[in-house]
Amino acid sequence: MPLHLFSVSAIMSGNQHSISRPYESGPVCSWIHWFTGLQGHDFLCRVPNDYILDRFNLTGLETAVPNFNVALQTILDPEFEPEVWDKAVDTVHAETLYGLIHARYILTSHGLEAMCKKYERGEFGICPRFYCKGQNTLPIGLSDLCGHSHVKLYCPRCLDVYQPRSRCCLLDGAMFGTGFPHMFFMQLPELRPHPPDEKYVGRFLLSFKLADRIMSMVAGDTETKRAEAGKAEENVKDSRGSERFVLHYN
Repeated sequence: MPLHLFSVSAIMSGNQHSISRPYESGPVCSWIHWFTGLQGHDFLCRVPNDYILDRFNLTGLETAVPNFNVALQTILDPEFEPEVWDKAVDTVHAETLYGLIHARYILTSHGLEAMCKKYERGEFGICPRFYCKGQNTLPIGLSDLCGHSHVKLYCPRCLDVYQPRSRCCLLDGAMFGTGFPHMFFMQLPELRPHPPDEKYVGRFLLSFKLADRIMSMVAGDTETKRAEAGKAEENVKDSRGSERFVLHYN
């Protein structure tokens, strides 16, 4: 099963960890509206049909997704019925295809705008690092290939990645790609935060900085050992000289 999915098959399996569907008994809607509205898919934005219908934007995906044409038809379905899908339609390939299209769309001006709104609202979560002071994060993938790793969060303040704490943590990282945060701040440099003003250092212990104390102890031990070794060599030389003197005298 692809990583990106509180997948429909997992939801239907009755697994206690699965996520319920918000459109269980709701009105008919488009597949994209249904899929992006699932619980745990909050990181995703809706890719317009016009973008998907432009075959140039799908270049290379025909061979990356099994049953490409069927998956594409499913994604573009304007009247998707969850009840019918429950029994007759397997959307796993459609979910994979949508994820790869989504990774491309969010690099466009319209996609960046949609993700920017989520970023400014803090929908992706905040950095857990104390000195980042609640800095908003962006989703990032550790691989551009589906099924390799789940989505992570990138902090633009400390430039590190973290595990999401939200229910979106099971989304496939390929749905966002490895370069999204970098493109985001390249196009929106005014949103890039400054590095943290403070950095944690070891605190004082018995009126000495812990790190400095340890280093001085290590340096002292090293000098002591060197002095002892030098003294031992001198003793050996003296003893050898005395031995030669005795032999010569005899």
